[in-house]
Amino acid sequence: MRKLKAIIALLGLAAIAFAAIAAFEFYWLTPTEIFATPRDITIEKGESFRSVARKLAAAGAVRSALATQLYGQFTGTALRIKPGNYEFKGGERIPDVMHHLVAGDFIIVTVVIPEGLTVHQIGERLEAAGLVCQGDFENAARDGPLVHALGLLPLGAEGYLFPATYRFSPHASADEILFAMLSRFFRVLTPRVEARMYELGLNTRQVVTMASIVEREAKVPGERPLIAGVFYNRLNLGMPLQSDPTAEYSFDGTVGAAAQAVKTPSAFNTYEIAGLPPGPIASPGLKSIQAALYPAQSNFLYFVARDDGTHVFSKTFTDHKRAILASTKARRSNAARPLAAGRAD
Repeated sequence: MRKLKAIIALLGLAAIAFAAIAAFEFYWLTPTEIFATPRDITIEKGESFRSVARKLAAAGAVRSALATQLYGQFTGTALRIKPGNYEFKGGERIPDVMHHLVAGDFIIVTVVIPEGLTVHQIGERLEAAGLVCQGDFENAARDGPLVHALGLLPLGAEGYLFPATYRFSPHASADEILFAMLSRFFRVLTPRVEARMYELGLNTRQVVTMASIVEREAKVPGERPLIAGVFYNRLNLGMPLQSDPTAEYSFDGTVGAAAQAVKTPSAFNTYEIAGLPPGPIASPGLKSIQAALYPAQSNFLYFVARDDGTHVFSKTFTDHKRAILASTKARRSNAARPLAAGRAD
């Protein structure tokens, strides 16, 4: 009888052991589902591995927090993970996930690309973020394989790198970063947008060029359609656009560049050439693209900036000269105004 009980006990223990092995094999070695969109996990410096395992399980990156903890402790990887922001696409096992955490190879670098930057300035931001060398990115954007494939020559991707917040692997190449930015831009070109361009009789480059000028001229969002309307009115009358930012685009950017640039001959100097410049001068945001597609209807042909970033719009050159005079007087008055009493500076 004792022998029978011992045999039954051993069989029970064996069954439990086999079940445990099967369970851990399932949790450790069976990949999770592949996610429709990547899932992010942030691991803080000094965070316990127990907390990390729970985050991984909650995000679906692993099948079990407990199995992940046991694996991390058994292999010693729990003590070697690197803090940071990670992105997981699913379809991996616990050993795969732990490899990423130990190597730190899925850490995400976030970089903000605001409206109105040139390719050169975007390259500088990417380099400052530790992603790619500015020169490598600029070469890819000017004359790389993607630029050739999309037919963006001879001017390259200037204007087509959509302003947004991007998140990249620190190992992302210049072409991968360029692809992400160009993809965001071309998603804006919906059938409705293409139909509107057809109505205006403009191609994509012309619309983006106009939008880029509006982006650089406008300081107040609500004025973008008005500014676009002024430039379209000038184009329709054969008047030069006379936009300072276009002249400054190909200038060297030294002190006094704004005044000197408008007097320097250039394919982009709209004081010297008629019509639109040959291409965009910066990356416009969505609002500037919409302004280029749907300009305000008006008879305005001129505008001059006030100190607060808004503009005075005029229909005649006489009115424009008056607006310039008033704006100049206002600037001088503001410059001469004494500091408020009690200021420490």
